[in-house]
Amino acid sequence: MDAALGSGSIVVAAAVIEREDTFLLTRRLKGTHLAGTWEFPGGKCEPDETPEACLVREIREELATDAAIGELMLVTRHCYRERTVELHFFRTELGGEPVPQLGQQMRWVPRAELRTLEFPEADESLIRMLTAV
Repeated sequence: MDAALGSGSIVVAAAVIEREDTFLLTRRLKGTHLAGTWEFPGGKCEPDETPEACLVREIREELATDAAIGELMLVTRHCYRERTVELHFFRTELGGEPVPQLGQQMRWVPRAELRTLEFPEADESLIRMLTAV
């Protein structure tokens, strides 16, 4: 984790998984920060864990499949009232079919529908990038 982010700040890695012009999204669970919003799969990095290693671990834990981490697409920082989030979005290929492990909703969403869903504010730059294609 980047010590410069300070307390109350977290580093998050997220997978941009595209298949036939659709993107794999999961919905944040009740009782979590930003519950009910849609997100790209991933999660919070542990101390001294690279974003790439974090993403491999999170995909295995959340979706029960291996992941090949590709190009870093975007790094963005967003300040919520309760914390600052630094998001690292990577192109990612799955090693198998994803199966939600935490009871979260999962769906493949066509590029044209991305703007119709509610995402965390921190994802706005990525959504703009993906829908500008």
